[in-house]
Parts: sequence; C-alpha cells; structure tokens
Amino acid sequence: MSSLTVSNEQATSAASGKAKAIQPAWVRILHWVNAFAMVLMIMSGWQIYNASPLFAFTFSKSITLGGWLGGALLWHFAAMWILMVNGLIYLALGFATGRFRKKLLPITPEGVISDTRAALTGKLSHDDLTKYNSVQKLLYAGVIVVGVLVVLSGLAIWKPVQLQWLTALFGGYPIARYVHFFCMAAIVAFMLVHVALALIVPKSLRAMIIGR
Repeated sequence: MSSLTVSNEQATSAASGKAKAIQPAWVRILHWVNAFAMVLMIMSGWQIYNASPLFAFTFSKSITLGGWLGGALLWHFAAMWILMVNGLIYLALGFATGRFRKKLLPITPEGVISDTRAALTGKLSHDDLTKYNSVQKLLYAGVIVVGVLVVLSGLAIWKPVQLQWLTALFGGYPIARYVHFFCMAAIVAFMLVHVALALIVPKSLRAMIIGR
C-alpha cells in the first residue's frame, strides 16, 4: 500500500471522526424531546391564554391544543413534566461535560455586532458546524435563560399559594403571567428563527438528526 493511499485513508478517517463529533447522541435526543414538549406546551398554553387573555387578541383554535380550558391544562401539565425533566438533564450534562463552556463562551459585544453584520450581508460562514458564531452563542445562551424563566413563572402561576415566595419574586401573580407570556413569545420567536436557519443551512439539521 502506497504512502499516498495510507495518507488518504487517515485523512478520511480523521474527517469522519470529526464529523461524528458535531452533535453527540445525548444532545440530539434531548433536543428533539425538548422540541416536542415545547410545541405541546405552546399550543396548549395558547388555549389557556384564550380563556383569560392578557391582551386584546386571542389565538386561533386551529393552532391551539386541548379544545377547552380543562383539556388544555391537562396537556400543559403533562408536557411541563417532560420539559422540566428533560431540561434538568440537559443542564446537568451541559455543565458536567463542559459543553456550555466550550460552545457558548466567550460572548463579546464586538463579536455579536461583527457576526450580525456578516449575517445581514450574507457573509457569515457556516462551514464549521462544530463552532457557534457569536450570534448563535447569544441566542442559545439567551433561550436557556428564558427557558428557566418560563418554567419558574409557570410554577408561580400554577401554585401561587404553595409557592408564595416564588410568585412574590416575580412581583405577584399578575406580573408572573406577563413574564410567562413574554418568555413564551421569545421562545416562539427563537424557534421560528431556528427552523428558518436549519432550512437555509440543511447540513445543520442533518447533524442534529444523525450527528454528522
């Protein structure tokens, strides 16, 4: 076997190994479970919102889940437990494996501004999926914080008497409802951008499905 053939095989093997490391199995599994639970929570949450709107609009029944308040609450609480358990596992593994530190840090204003400008002018590179650009880092770190807030504000709304201290931290029950709503809106906006980017860069979607 020639040295050129050996070198080519080694290069192919190295490239294959690197490709497989883009999204580990635990990240992919938790990602799709989280997406499933979040969709259920959002659609059932819209039905719950319709029963007592905060603003002068309601959501179309075609995009809500549960059919009525009682049914929506059942869906919402069922999905809540999936989301909470899945989220806790994700946070624990994210910190334990160092993934958050490696993938999301550092985040600098200069980097965010530079990458935002590059994205708006179509010059942002997507060649290396193992590394997040500054905009991705900010969005992913931000949605983790928002996810924690949406769960805590939801608990404050669900158990305002038993969890008086938590409800008080949000400024009371009415304000907790607004926090919950705006966190939901932020997550929906993130999901829309996330899906749009996955369609624009399909190899990122493939990586989240098969890991490479």
